[in-house]
Amino acid sequence: MPVTDPISDYLTRIRNALAANHRWVDIPASNMKKRISLILKHEKYIKDFILIKDGKQGLIRVYLRYDKNGLPIIEGLKRISRPGRRRYVQATEIPRVLGGLGIAIMSTPIGVITDKVARKNNVGGEVLCHIW
Repeated sequence: MPVTDPISDYLTRIRNALAANHRWVDIPASNMKKRISLILKHEKYIKDFILIKDGKQGLIRVYLRYDKNGLPIIEGLKRISRPGRRRYVQATEIPRVLGGLGIAIMSTPIGVITDKVARKNNVGGEVLCHIW
């Protein structure tokens, strides 16, 4: 069955794997999901990710991070811009997630970046999701 919102599917798979205390989750690959995974790794929300070739579009295996008590590092994921309601912001209106404790992932003219990088480069775009 085709997925109408691949980013929501990506976030939901991670959310469900964290709730089930899985060590990793496999997600169908796309360039946008690879870039989001790279941001999550850089911001230390996940341990790592690898690309698995399966003869089709491939898979991204995301290795999840937990603290020393076994609690997930990612406390929440929220899709902001959806196919039915796109959310665009100017550089001066970029949201802060939990007062700067979380990150907003944005699609901008310079690529898929975090809210901090967008503020630094004074660029706006589509707010894809919030992660904290």
